[in-house]
Amino acid sequence: MKLFNNDDTKVFALGGLGEVGKNMYCVMHNNEIIITDAGITFPGNELMGVDYIIPDFTFLKKNESKIKALFITHGHEDHIGGIPFLLNSVSIPAIYAPNQAVGLIKKKLEDRGIQYKNLFVYDENTKIKFKSIEIEFFRTTHSIPDSHGICITTPNGTIVTTGDFKFDFTPIGPMANLHKMAEIGKKGVTLLLSDSTNALSEGMSMSESKVDGALQEIFAREKGRIIIATFASNIYRLKHIVDTCKKNGRKIATFGRSMDNNIEISIEGGYIKYKEIFVTPEEANNLPPDKVCLLCTGSQGEPLAALSRIADGTHKQIKLQQEDIVIFSSSAIPGNALSISRTINKLCLKGVQVYTNTSLSDIHTSGHGSEEELKLMLRLMKPKYFMPFHGEYRMLKKHADIATLCGIPKENTFALGNGDVLSIYKGEIKRSGTIQAGDVYVDGNRIGDIGSVVIKDRNIMANDGIIVVIANIDTINNKLLGKVNITTRGFVQVNENEELLRTIEFIAKKAILSKLDKEVNYSEIKNEIVNSISSYTYNITGRKPIILPVIMDIKKNS
Repeated sequence: MKLFNNDDTKVFALGGLGEVGKNMYCVMHNNEIIITDAGITFPGNELMGVDYIIPDFTFLKKNESKIKALFITHGHEDHIGGIPFLLNSVSIPAIYAPNQAVGLIKKKLEDRGIQYKNLFVYDENTKIKFKSIEIEFFRTTHSIPDSHGICITTPNGTIVTTGDFKFDFTPIGPMANLHKMAEIGKKGVTLLLSDSTNALSEGMSMSESKVDGALQEIFAREKGRIIIATFASNIYRLKHIVDTCKKNGRKIATFGRSMDNNIEISIEGGYIKYKEIFVTPEEANNLPPDKVCLLCTGSQGEPLAALSRIADGTHKQIKLQQEDIVIFSSSAIPGNALSISRTINKLCLKGVQVYTNTSLSDIHTSGHGSEEELKLMLRLMKPKYFMPFHGEYRMLKKHADIATLCGIPKENTFALGNGDVLSIYKGEIKRSGTIQAGDVYVDGNRIGDIGSVVIKDRNIMANDGIIVVIANIDTINNKLLGKVNITTRGFVQVNENEELLRTIEFIAKKAILSKLDKEVNYSEIKNEIVNSISSYTYNITGRKPIILPVIMDIKKNS
């Protein structure tokens, strides 16, 4: 840790580089550490049984006496989802977040039974001063209210992190504060960290108000019941769905826990009005179809989400009707296209009309800026150095190329990985080593002890199955008692492979007997069973199921 015993200012990420999600960035000067965001990401199909992926907090744990505060840019899960896990691991003196995010964080901590008192609301006019570091904020536009960028002034220069942003000149909520961004840029920005999520998209992102108009047209035209699936975290989308329902005389019933929570918090915070138009599912079922809108989760085809269960016909409260209109007001997250297609096909088979986001129907827009918006941020901030963040490496690389087009020398751009450290000294920046950073898996109440071996075993069981070998051994007389019992799950169809299973039983028996001519050693017996059966099953079937020997110790006097 000699690297940190100097007057340089260090900047590094514990999450968010080379990936979309798990955002967590740190600025360190002498004995002060400022953390920006603490998010999660969701696992792919290969991480079976894993609920979330969070950053590795090891460095923060080792240096927790230096931590001054955690600052949150906005309330999406990839920026606040890791807070409960962080608080259970590391002492955080204070958390500063915008109003909407505070409501979401409080709910999250309450659900997990975590008591935390030092949670404070900031706004655009807030300034926070520590010994060497000063923090201020500027309003941005995103798909959730109260999104902010953060300006961090240190003795070695000014660091600006944009958070997630887009430029929308006709937004649903307040305009981004371009004037303050320009003021910050005029004063001088040493290093800009900027959102790279949509760096691969050309042009400008579509305005949220255009989505509002497209939804209004559908509501005005259609007379059947309208079912809308969207991201529960897209508060501005929820807001204009509510406003559109109010204009068209429709009541709203919500489905999905995250949808219920976000609606409740948004009503309490004043972001969504017309509380009176919300009804229970039972009330919605008793209203005429043209007076109802069902707002639900499941826009990504998640099997257990409300829309998927409605499409399957397994939802307890909602059954599809021929005149229903289903709107997917979302875009497909990479990897989810197949699941979404399956859900749409099920809906179409039931005879309902489905709207998705196409050139003919603008019912979704991203909350992240496209290439021209990224250029505008670069021009406003005019940074000396540039570090793209929040994106896969190809997105970071593209964003760095965009910065070069905007006049930043290529050698002044840094497309880094989690744990890579930038060192700032008197306005100059260079790379200066790495710290520990990586993925930590959360599986139910288990955190961090789900290693690669466990994941590998789960994948083997899913692909090749498991064989359980149960045997009773008389350890007094060194005898096998009775027959060896073979049980299998996910390996072969039992009724159609009786000869194969009898052979496995014979191999297991032979393996056990070969080890009973001397003192019984359970480890040796189990290893012999595993090695013998594994070799046979691979030669015959080409598969490597997990072999689980269960030896019962039966002491039987002669």
